[in-house]
Amino acid sequence: MTAPARPSGAVLGLGMIGRHHARILQSHPDLRFAGAVDPTGDRYGAVHDPSRLFGTLDELLEHDRPDFAVVAVPTEEHLPAVRALAAAGVHVLVEKPLAASGAQARELIAVVRDAGLRGAVGHVERCNPALLDLRRRLRAGQLGDVFSITTTRVGPFPDRIRDVGVVKDLATHDLDIVRWIGGAPVQRVSAEVEHRAGREHEDLVLAVGRLTSGTTFACTVDWLSPAKVRRTRVLGERGMLVADTLAADLTFHANGEASTDWAPIQQFRGVSEGDTTHYALERREPLLVELETFAAFAMGDDEAEVVTLEEGLEAVAVAEAALDSAQRGETVQCGP
Repeated sequence: MTAPARPSGAVLGLGMIGRHHARILQSHPDLRFAGAVDPTGDRYGAVHDPSRLFGTLDELLEHDRPDFAVVAVPTEEHLPAVRALAAAGVHVLVEKPLAASGAQARELIAVVRDAGLRGAVGHVERCNPALLDLRRRLRAGQLGDVFSITTTRVGPFPDRIRDVGVVKDLATHDLDIVRWIGGAPVQRVSAEVEHRAGREHEDLVLAVGRLTSGTTFACTVDWLSPAKVRRTRVLGERGMLVADTLAADLTFHANGEASTDWAPIQQFRGVSEGDTTHYALERREPLLVELETFAAFAMGDDEAEVVTLEEGLEAVAVAEAALDSAQRGETVQCGP
């Protein structure tokens, strides 16, 4: 079977992330926009052709069955949306978190598998140029032995969120980054959460843990900070790599080689400060890269580096372990 020259994609949900998927699909020269579904309408004016806006999935499918669809509806609606798309033979890119619970995530995976379709998860940070280059440098051994991975993801509360707390909505990014960069599953996690905004769900989490490789990690995530920060720091025996994913910047702080005979400094300094290098990176929009990669995967490219549904399940499972840890006041084991 020959893949179509221009794979067609649709978007379910035109909220904060879905509208950007629609923008890219409508402007990409190698992809075709089949349409968007949102029962509340197109409040952001994302769809250029009104005939491509539908109130229900059935209406879209009657008009133009896409090759793949982006599921960007609220998290609790992911599973029913994927069921309907799978029944129509449509490949799915599901926005993170994969599902509202581990049980729903496992059912979603089974639905896609049983339909013989391809699916992936929209952990878009894996397409950020700063993190891609950081990971490449780690795999090349630039830091030597890796000691710890630390992430910070804080900022004001987004009005778009109603169905999950900060752990499943945002910390799933960081828990996935830690596992992806560290190259090993999370072995155990300990977390504390806060409820400061008067909502049912938590709005701050501090999580620490260890990967099965022995690397430690710490994640700070909240919806309470007045300034938006997105930073990943990896510390190793030869220095530290710091990625600012808002600016797509990567900086290397090397351990210094200069010695000192000043006794107090020798005692307390640890390593000395070395050179700092700010890398020049090729910057492409991460969401654009994600869509291109998934379209290739959906059309049969097994080499396309998507975030698998199983990896999406793992992020949800570790997020649930963090919430369990906070509730019980204990460290929770996640794996061997």
